[in-house]
Amino acid sequence: MSEGAPTFKGWTKPGPVPPGEASPPDVPGDESLDAISGHFRIFQLRKGHRFSTDDVLTAWYGSAWAPSAARVLDLGSGIGSVGMIAAWRLQGARFVTVEAQEESVRLARKSAAYNGLVERYDIRHADFRSPDALAADERFDLVLGSPPYFPQGTGIEGEHPQKVACRFELRGDIGDYCAVGAAHLAPGGLFACVFPEEQRARLEAAAAAAALAIVRRRPVVFKDGEPPLVTLFAMVPAGDLPERMQMQTWVEPALVIRAADDSVHPEYAAVKLSIGFPP
Repeated sequence: MSEGAPTFKGWTKPGPVPPGEASPPDVPGDESLDAISGHFRIFQLRKGHRFSTDDVLTAWYGSAWAPSAARVLDLGSGIGSVGMIAAWRLQGARFVTVEAQEESVRLARKSAAYNGLVERYDIRHADFRSPDALAADERFDLVLGSPPYFPQGTGIEGEHPQKVACRFELRGDIGDYCAVGAAHLAPGGLFACVFPEEQRARLEAAAAAAALAIVRRRPVVFKDGEPPLVTLFAMVPAGDLPERMQMQTWVEPALVIRAADDSVHPEYAAVKLSIGFPP
């Protein structure tokens, strides 16, 4: 074990001391510096948007089904949680992330620098729907998205603007994510995202409008015995598939996060292990 390597409840990660660990940064009182994937850390506002299980699952699912991706795009990337987990798993890949909120971009850039990602991590401050956000000829092997779930006016939005934009469709909906993702997929590329199971019809309509075929989906159950709340989706350009396969979706068994006794389900423990955490 390396001297000074990060520890988590008695577990020590082998290997060299990662960037930033030798001299911990001065973290402002309104921010926290938290473990996110292996030795990677992420800066978050204590009272703002913080990364979620949905982000973890999106990064894991996309990188699991595109393990050789060399170019990755993260749409509406927020504080960088999805992209940074994927960057830990796809250590040879180069990333472009696009986020409209200035505060989230600031935090993401801070985290990228702390984790030594700057050379392969391009964080763009823009609305991903803008024609200036991405060059028309930019193509990616993997596109990731953890979009907001709710149209404006359909729930209590809360007080912090960073949280509101991550939950409600202030700058684009699932249709925009599908359209932009499809426009920038390389041949053979994959678009992976998460969306509420009860709104699956919205995603299916958005995918069809963008000429994307949903090749697989995996419901997520947060506690054994309960119905799935969100679903992970993997999509490819319909033109990449034979016509007979364009309407076929492989529905995987549900991924259970917690067992009925509230312990971590064994499969989710394996997911955590695959993103650099002990089971």
